[in-house]
Amino acid sequence: MKRLVISCIAILAFSAGFAQTIDELKAEQAVKKDSIKAIQGRVNALQSKIDAFPGWKTGAFGTIGANLSKFNNWYSQGVPNNSSGNIGVTVNGFANLDKEKFFWRNSGVVNLQWVKIDDKDDPTDEEGFTGTTDVFTITSLYGYKLNSKFAISALGEYRTSIINNFNDPGYLDLGVGATWTPIKDMVVVIHPLNYNFVFADNDTAYESSAGAKIVVDYTKQLGAISFKTNFSTFQSYKDGDLSNWTWINSFGYTLWKNIGVGFEFGLRGNKQEALANALSVEPLPTPTPTFENIDNDLQSYYLLGLNYSF
Repeated sequence: MKRLVISCIAILAFSAGFAQTIDELKAEQAVKKDSIKAIQGRVNALQSKIDAFPGWKTGAFGTIGANLSKFNNWYSQGVPNNSSGNIGVTVNGFANLDKEKFFWRNSGVVNLQWVKIDDKDDPTDEEGFTGTTDVFTITSLYGYKLNSKFAISALGEYRTSIINNFNDPGYLDLGVGATWTPIKDMVVVIHPLNYNFVFADNDTAYESSAGAKIVVDYTKQLGAISFKTNFSTFQSYKDGDLSNWTWINSFGYTLWKNIGVGFEFGLRGNKQEALANALSVEPLPTPTPTFENIDNDLQSYYLLGLNYSF
């Protein structure tokens, strides 16, 4: 009995000492967490001052998506022996200069995707990857500030594909007008004097014209989240069928260091491209496709995958 009492007392003493040690460690941990928060607060304050300082600001983030598969003797599907894949990459980058009297904002968007399905039982099918989504846009905007919100500006924007049909079509917008910056990270460009140069081999579907250019761009970094939305439209003064618009949205969420998940989707309306596509069909449909009898279907794409922020 005496030994049992002594053992119980020893166990209780050890438990009390262990609990005390845990409590002390938790208390020490809480103090260190408070210290980390204080240090991070000072770092964030310094970063805000750096961001507000006039000068060049550069950055980029992108998304990589991949899906590869291979089937052998999988008889329940129509093609039992095949290998397939889908690979996509998108990069959004910018380089902006902000001075007291002027600004110069430059950005670029690249989105490329390749797909393949190789039927091992069909020696005549395509074995390699084929380009599908193909977006390339570069923009340069210069503005002379009238005040903190408005500026007289000049814009150059070039859009095309680079995997297939480079510069066929290609679009170059050059124009002047005004730029409004209602809030930080948001830019609204309104250029009533703009010319839309269209480069293409098919003169039947494509035509250059004068018109108005409107661009709305918003780029934001909130902690681990990167977000960019860009809407660009050209409204032709000559004919509404020559107008076009593109809206691209990109999201990135950092999970570990600079690696995370990303998502991008884009929408486009362009009747000239719809007509060119209808005229490329063989044999040519009857009646012959024209602006008056074709459907201007909404164009779209999306990409989901790993994200890396530079």
